[in-house]
Amino acid sequence: MSKSNKKDVGKGIRALLSNIDKKESRKGNTVLKSGQNETPNKLPLAYIEPNPYQPRTEFDTEKLEELIQSISTHGIIQPIAVRKLNSKAYQIISGERRWRAAKHLKLEKVPVHILEADDQAMLEIALLENIQRADLNAIEISISYQRLIDECNLTHEELSERLGKKRSSITNHLRLLKLSPSVQEAVSQDKISMGHAKVLAGIERVEIQTMILGRIMRDGLSVRATEQIVKAATTSKKRNTPSTPSVDANLESVKKKMSELLGTSVQISRNGSGKGYLKIPFSSDSELNDVIEVIMDK
Repeated sequence: MSKSNKKDVGKGIRALLSNIDKKESRKGNTVLKSGQNETPNKLPLAYIEPNPYQPRTEFDTEKLEELIQSISTHGIIQPIAVRKLNSKAYQIISGERRWRAAKHLKLEKVPVHILEADDQAMLEIALLENIQRADLNAIEISISYQRLIDECNLTHEELSERLGKKRSSITNHLRLLKLSPSVQEAVSQDKISMGHAKVLAGIERVEIQTMILGRIMRDGLSVRATEQIVKAATTSKKRNTPSTPSVDANLESVKKKMSELLGTSVQISRNGSGKGYLKIPFSSDSELNDVIEVIMDK
């Protein structure tokens, strides 16, 4: 993730954390305010537990090792934000990597800011911090966006404001969640780019997505080349799609019986509203008279 993106996403976290002097945040009854003392406290590490709303279940081992080394040398510079559950239990709001590093170093106490936050604030901060701090792939970002919308009851516009991103960017990421599992996996593993994924997201049929994905990976297609293939595939599909028959099975049966009765090939055509025509061809006056006699006789 680029530095500019992290800076934009950081606006959302700062906007939430800046409300620690207020009783309510910007949405609903989400509460996020400071404890009595805004100076960092020192808490026993054993009193602190992870955030149950933490969207990441796996943490980059190499980066965690770097953080452990940094804390071993310089200590924890940025206090961990926690909320109080009881006198001996505190839950992490943000800073789980620092907490994990502190556990590895077997520190007895760590600096914390004690805040008051409801479950929605916990989830929102965890997701926003996750987007900002971790090197997420496009699918992981998309999932985090969707969780913010679903679980924090945010509209696309509100999410755009939270993240400091254009609404179109939010929409493009959310479209990736409609991709087939194989395409999503390819994005997650950096086998194809976000640009490729956006192009494939415009295809409804999974089998066509998979077919073009194979070509991208096999031939190293550029995004532009992929767009051309998708356009060709879409045009071909429209060209080869059979038009809706104007005569249904019942009319076909009637047509066959009338043709047999009249001794000539009867044509019947009907549109969706029921309008149409019955055509009885003849090749001579004699044949016409035969048709008329059969009809009149019936």
